[in-house]
Amino acid sequence: MFNSSEIIKDFPILQQTGPDGKRICYIDSGATSQKPLSVINAVSEYYSEYNANVHRGIYAISERATEATETTRKKIRDFIHAKSVSEVIFTRNATEAINLVARSWGETNLKQGDTVLLSQMEHHSNLVPWYMLAEKIGIKVEFIPVTDDFQLDMDAWRDLLKRCAPKLVSVTGMSNVLGTIPDIREMVRDAHAAGALFLVDGAQSVPHMPVDVQDLDVDFMVFSAHKMLGPTGLGALYGKKELLNAMPPFLGGGDMIGKVHFGSFTCNELPYKFEAGTPSIAEEVSFGAAIDYLNGLGMENVFAHEKMLTELAIDRLSEIPGLKIFGPKEGNRGSAVSFTLDYVHPHDTADILGSRNVCVRAGHHCAMPLHERFNVPATTRASFYIYNTEEDIERLCEALMYVYRLFG
Repeated sequence: MFNSSEIIKDFPILQQTGPDGKRICYIDSGATSQKPLSVINAVSEYYSEYNANVHRGIYAISERATEATETTRKKIRDFIHAKSVSEVIFTRNATEAINLVARSWGETNLKQGDTVLLSQMEHHSNLVPWYMLAEKIGIKVEFIPVTDDFQLDMDAWRDLLKRCAPKLVSVTGMSNVLGTIPDIREMVRDAHAAGALFLVDGAQSVPHMPVDVQDLDVDFMVFSAHKMLGPTGLGALYGKKELLNAMPPFLGGGDMIGKVHFGSFTCNELPYKFEAGTPSIAEEVSFGAAIDYLNGLGMENVFAHEKMLTELAIDRLSEIPGLKIFGPKEGNRGSAVSFTLDYVHPHDTADILGSRNVCVRAGHHCAMPLHERFNVPATTRASFYIYNTEEDIERLCEALMYVYRLFG
């Protein structure tokens, strides 16, 4: 187990203090994580020492830039246990990665009447691309229900597999609202037995727990750098090599080509076939530093630390009058804890907490259908990460008691 009080020292933004002299209490890592100095320095070092385009120049700083970005790709391969660097595609974020699969694999392999199966707890990023495909080619989109105790309905899941015969199942690895962690390994096994491919939206799972794509046997997985100590504007798509090889390119332009002639072109090899144009070089370099930092802590330790904090938070929050938690209160769950107070709107709650230098998120968290499922317009969400401490939970609860005294 690591010492989060020491880890905080690596994050410059967390040294800020409010009017009361207390440091910033940042518990909105489900939206974006803070960055350690090593990641910030990696960006500065790139621009200061070897700013050049990659894969093109044969001079020293260009070759250094290329080596740095490709080293990050290798680090991602090892971090998620992919077989090959050719299975790791750089994208702008997890959202773009899902759109890539929907546009490239989906438009090639799906036809009118085919079914894509999602769950009711999906982020908009794992809903809208499939809705767009439904409008374009007439596929059907079906949903695995969420039970009243915030789990996927596994009986309904198995019935949907038989009744709908989906071509693809696309499910979150961890709900960004409920914290629910589906049994992905079992679901992949069921889906493959039914003849379906499986995509995991790992935006919330990959930053917080050990993930092994080979052990899970997923066909596609997506995640974003900014939620795991890395930069904004960068994500990754993992796909099995045989699937990626068979998919047409998503975007056209430089670097994704093998040859271009008047009137024709051939694609580059993987992974570059899906990486058109100048990439986010500084971001790719600094993402490697973020992975190094997480590897230094150990993802098992990261998950154990968050589990401890989440259990403490749920226990303490349950003592606040009128507070209702949306998500499992025990068991295998993630560190996103969403709640409502029956006497104040979630946005007002977050505003008042912010005035006390406690940073949380309020709204539908890009999961409007899930909030509709539970008949609430919005929730307030606290989401923990490696730099959070028990003190942060106490400050959250103190601030919420202040809200109660104001409105309760």
